[in-house]
Amino acid sequence: MKELPQVLLVDDNPADVDLAREAFAGGRHQSQISDVADGEEAMAFLHRVGQYANAVRPDLVILDLNLPKKDGRAVLAEAKADVNLRVIPVVVFSTSRSMLDITRSYELGANCYVSKPGNLNDYFSAVQSIEEFWFGSASLPRKEE
Repeated sequence: MKELPQVLLVDDNPADVDLAREAFAGGRHQSQISDVADGEEAMAFLHRVGQYANAVRPDLVILDLNLPKKDGRAVLAEAKADVNLRVIPVVVFSTSRSMLDITRSYELGANCYVSKPGNLNDYFSAVQSIEEFWFGSASLPRKEE
């Protein structure tokens, strides 16, 4: 049986986490969602240290930019600099529409940048579009463990 795709959702806003989970649940592809609320936790999860020692390696990271402790830009830079993590696609999902943030995210290795829509229907559509592309169209590397 094929394993469910693993998603790491990095966002400090509990309402956005809940909405994203609901959008994924209503999408066409089943997936397992894990979430962390800050950049330090994200890196601990990705490196599987501390409380995340048994975490499953994500197939996709959905990353907010404005995070406490370590912001999304630092997480992105660190993940993409690590030979063991750089193959994991990272979708930046942020309220920022700043061209500076968008450009910098791509410079740091983001695989995609999606601005969080302001209304509920568009938000669900955006999350489900991310899901459909990455789990319906794209081929993802799967690490044998």
